[in-house]
Amino acid sequence: MNFYAPDFAHLKVTLKGHQLWITLNNPEQSNAISYEMTDSLVSVLKYADFDPQVRVIVITGEGKNFCAGGDVKAMENKTGMFQGEANELRMRYMSGIQQIPKCIEELSTPVIAMVNGAAIGAGCDLAMMCDLRIGSNSSKFGETFVKLGLVPGDGGSFFLQRVIGFSKAMQMSLTGDLVAGEEAHRWGLLNYFVNETDLVAETEKLAEKIAGNAPVAVQMTKKTMKQAYLNDLHSVLDLAAAYQGITQRTADHFTALQAIKEKKNPEFQGK
Repeated sequence: MNFYAPDFAHLKVTLKGHQLWITLNNPEQSNAISYEMTDSLVSVLKYADFDPQVRVIVITGEGKNFCAGGDVKAMENKTGMFQGEANELRMRYMSGIQQIPKCIEELSTPVIAMVNGAAIGAGCDLAMMCDLRIGSNSSKFGETFVKLGLVPGDGGSFFLQRVIGFSKAMQMSLTGDLVAGEEAHRWGLLNYFVNETDLVAETEKLAEKIAGNAPVAVQMTKKTMKQAYLNDLHSVLDLAAAYQGITQRTADHFTALQAIKEKKNPEFQGK
């Protein structure tokens, strides 16, 4: 049975070779994050991270927006993930939307955000959780919680400053201003800035470039980079030594060495 074949609530999932494309599918609310979307996204990501067929994950949004963050109407009506009083809301955040950053931070598989439009609030934070971001003139980012009298409840204060630096993250968080298009690229919110008409094709090309590298080495390189953010040099060197020992005895390593001798592109098997 194909795990990705069934319908997932507020999510579309498509496996393209070694690329898993996850589309946030709540377009009537500009792909605002819901309980259903959270459950679906966490479930798919956890499964895909142990699927040897999946070498790279792409997250994007259905329609004209990447993700509008929280559903403002649900906030106003105190429904869905916004129901209950203060402590209940706190617990709801911890058991709900905060499972997304916890899950993504643990992934070994590289994750690309294809930002096709607005990434606002929790949508901006979701894009920052990903390893790479690609977008176009239509891409716009906003850490807009203060404009709603709120704080980033889903990890934005952790991820945003790690992507663009403390000063610019503070600027976005305190003003709630939007950063779009080429400016978003200059700020580092986007790693890649392409023509809007080429966004899907360029994302596929980027994903294929990553998927074409040795999968075990890619995953361990990502893990090492993540740990280097949080730990001291000696801890990171110990981890790197262990990972290097593992990767130097993979079949893919020797495939690469043989390919260099034969002056051809290696075909990695993830072994």
